[in-house]
Amino acid sequence: MLVRLIWTIGYLLLAPFIGGFLSGLERKIGARMQGRKGPSVWQSFRDVKKLFSKKSQQVNGGQNFLVISYFFFVVMTGALIFAGYDLLLAFFTLTTASMFLVAAGSCTHSPYSLLGANREMLQMMAYEPMVLLTAVGFYLASGDFDVLSIATAGGLLPIVRLPGIFIGFMFIMTIKLRKSPFDISTSHHAHQEIVKGITTEMSGPMLGIFEISEWYEKVFLTAIVGLFFVNGSPLSYVAAVIAMTVAYFVEILIDNSCARLSWEQMLKSSWFVTIVFGGINIIVLQLI
Repeated sequence: MLVRLIWTIGYLLLAPFIGGFLSGLERKIGARMQGRKGPSVWQSFRDVKKLFSKKSQQVNGGQNFLVISYFFFVVMTGALIFAGYDLLLAFFTLTTASMFLVAAGSCTHSPYSLLGANREMLQMMAYEPMVLLTAVGFYLASGDFDVLSIATAGGLLPIVRLPGIFIGFMFIMTIKLRKSPFDISTSHHAHQEIVKGITTEMSGPMLGIFEISEWYEKVFLTAIVGLFFVNGSPLSYVAAVIAMTVAYFVEILIDNSCARLSWEQMLKSSWFVTIVFGGINIIVLQLI
């Protein structure tokens, strides 16, 4: 119980700083890939600080409640994962968070925000099957949904038994992080056909809360990548850190080298990867 409490408190306190640093580092690396110097790695913190200094303007007052609820459930998802509780419950909590975000984008009746909310729903249709298969895969590989039990199970690393699940999760992680080529519901840059999409009508502190939510999300999604590489051995945690670093760099590379796809292409490609890599991996686990 004490271990679970320490990890939970550590996540709640450190995740926004780690996530904000990752966002700044991402912008820096992305700029270098494009031949630019880029902003400071601390720029993300400055941007959010500036947002909280502004006055929030809402088209619909109910949006504040929905954005705060989105933030709460995102944080709750990470807390469940880092506390070592049920992975399936954590993923269902993440789905609940996404529904509050969709509602926040839909309640303003802005055409750009509403279109972004519709596309967020399409993104959920694209990644949810693989998210569920990920939880099922860990259960079949370890015999438990409990994250702490999975991380201390011993024996082979989960990645050895779940290579297809890992590939599928990495694919949908790009969608979940809203990175190109799957940033169809919103963009970190206001230069797409729906401007800022689902976040168009968010401003001031509410937009700042959304950004912090994304920081928390970056941390626990990256932690899921690390879960594929831990088995209780101290060396496995080193492998997990290396895997998480490489995985996040790959996400940045994909984001800066791929053009945005249409929602039809996103659905087709994500379901193909889910069925081929995730589905076959699950069948193999059942057979052996």
